[in-house]
Amino acid sequence: MNNTTPKNFFPGTHPDWPPPVSNSGPLAWARKNLFSSPLNTVLTIMSFLLLWSIIPPFFEWSVTNSIFTADSRIQCWDQMAAPGAGACWAFIDDRLALFTYGFYPEPLRWRVNLSFVLLILAIIPVLYEKMPGRKYGLWYSAIFPFITGWLLVGGEVYGFGFEPVDTDQFGGILLTLILGVTGISFSLPIGIALALGRQSKLPVLRIMCVLFIEFIRGVPLITLLFVASTMLAYFLPPGTNFDLLLRVLIMVTLFASAYMAEVIRGGLQAISRGQHEAGDSLGLTYWQANRLIVLPQALKISIPGIVNTFIGLYKDTTLVLIIGMMDILGLGDASLADAKWAGLAHEIYLFVALYFFVSCFSMSRYSLYLEKKLHTGH
Repeated sequence: MNNTTPKNFFPGTHPDWPPPVSNSGPLAWARKNLFSSPLNTVLTIMSFLLLWSIIPPFFEWSVTNSIFTADSRIQCWDQMAAPGAGACWAFIDDRLALFTYGFYPEPLRWRVNLSFVLLILAIIPVLYEKMPGRKYGLWYSAIFPFITGWLLVGGEVYGFGFEPVDTDQFGGILLTLILGVTGISFSLPIGIALALGRQSKLPVLRIMCVLFIEFIRGVPLITLLFVASTMLAYFLPPGTNFDLLLRVLIMVTLFASAYMAEVIRGGLQAISRGQHEAGDSLGLTYWQANRLIVLPQALKISIPGIVNTFIGLYKDTTLVLIIGMMDILGLGDASLADAKWAGLAHEIYLFVALYFFVSCFSMSRYSLYLEKKLHTGH
């Protein structure tokens, strides 16, 4: 029996028939989103033509004609019809360990691998609310940067000693993650404190927070990195050895904290005065009202801006190559100076771009999931 056959049904017994084909399915979606008007139809066709002119040649260069096994650029080109006819991914494979660990001593790289595992374990309690024992997992996530710092740098701590490793041997993805994770972990709580301080009724505290935020936001990050790498030593007592990586971590964190403070301040200003009065009517203190009522709502509103700041900070870690620290981009540039692989800039920059795209896109997708999960307007 089709949907148009008349039949009498008792109340509550009518079957659920599917909607008409013209109103559902891929054809209906294409008609609504791609061909809903003459202008949209023309734009869709032009977009398809543009993609057709880009994607097949790129796929042919990056996959079909690419070489994955070779000892040099010359061997790559010898296996191709002509030099540059395809990508030489053997270059990436040859330098993959360097891109991952930097100059970290090879016998001690198990500590880096363990740090990557500990990072995943620290992220899980933050991302998954229904994780069993999440309360203790969050405590572990809070102390994770200190555990990993001790594990990677080494030294004698509470009787447990690892062979010390100089931080100037950190590089590649390892260095990028250290800068990004540390900046993200510490900039959020510092930014919250600065945002609350900027709205404080205490004049001295408010002025100090305003001056700090406006000064940091008015100075480029690269300038602060130069200050951290060179000028800061002039303000320290003679003979003081202040590790360069630690100086850079402090500057990156403070820089991100200033921007984070303004993002969170926007969320705080979006909260109506009635929410503060509700806390007062319940007899809550200033800190209790902010922790239980105001901040949860402000942070929910600020999720897009917070994640945008995180993504910007993560990408800005590449600026450390200006002061001689070899992150993944810096190592890629240095690898191009090797005569054995010279001329393969497309491969290295595409590899670095893909790494950052996967990392940043993952953060953006999680932020969208979090926004939908916390949305209470439905």
